[in-house]
Amino acid sequence: MGATPILDGLRAGEVPIAVPGETHAVLVEHRGERLCTFYASDASVPCGPDTTHRSWSVAKGVTHALVGLVVADGLLDVDDPVAVPEWRNDARADITLRHLLTMRSGLAWNEEYADSGDSDVVTMLWGAGRDDVAAYAIDRPLAAPPGSSWYYSSGTTNILCRILGDVVGGDDPNGRRAAMERFMNERLFDPLGLQRPMPRFDAAGTFIGSSFLFATAEDFMRFGQLYANDGCVGDTRVLESSWVDDARVVTSPGDDPDLDYGTHWWIFNRLAGSVAACGYEGQFVLVLPVEDLVVVRLGKSPLDDDPVVRAWLVDLVEEVLN
Repeated sequence: MGATPILDGLRAGEVPIAVPGETHAVLVEHRGERLCTFYASDASVPCGPDTTHRSWSVAKGVTHALVGLVVADGLLDVDDPVAVPEWRNDARADITLRHLLTMRSGLAWNEEYADSGDSDVVTMLWGAGRDDVAAYAIDRPLAAPPGSSWYYSSGTTNILCRILGDVVGGDDPNGRRAAMERFMNERLFDPLGLQRPMPRFDAAGTFIGSSFLFATAEDFMRFGQLYANDGCVGDTRVLESSWVDDARVVTSPGDDPDLDYGTHWWIFNRLAGSVAACGYEGQFVLVLPVEDLVVVRLGKSPLDDDPVVRAWLVDLVEEVLN
């Protein structure tokens, strides 16, 4: 494969000027070969191999993996209604684990990040809901019958994380958090060889799996490699192959023409067979399993410029493959 303009620039330490905002790190690995390891030298925050970066919604991909482990253990069934006591006596009792995983719960939600006073995600993460993010999301009424429509919701992910915490740790906040941390480390982080993963929990002991996982760029690369390698690390299986495959099966068109939604992962329409964990301000773990290709991009780009960042990533991938 010959040299490519984008890779040449990154290898030379040049900040990608085509990408709005700041690019803090870019890692590219193809068929076991590291093609690029870029860290910004003049960003507003320190950037390097030991720097921990905020995941934002890349954490949703991690939540998908954690749910897959519990499902494989036989502790949850994706087609069963979820055990949420607050929904026991109303129409929300029909919401299944699959509805939550595919963002088709029907629960009312406003995912706008502008603090206009009616943003559910802002209220949940930083306002009245911050001490118990799942309880805030659980309290939302139905806006549509479960399974009938798609709407992206960070609250949905935190409901999943409450369910996970209950399954592995029980009802006690201290016990739930300790058990969840142990589960995450023993079943996912340690097998992947992650160096500095730092999940955040709320006061109720729930992993804020919608948004708050801090890790190094290398850690995010190792996580992406799990989905590139059919759920395995070397010869050791961590996730069921079917669970990894289901993540990149389109379940709904996204709210952007360049994206579809799978199962708690996004799909880039221009990259056949892709699966992507995408986060606010341009955090991406982009995986093409058939090509054994993983690209990690971390930074701070304006939300409105997200399509520009995605297009740059597609161009980078196409250069690698061509």
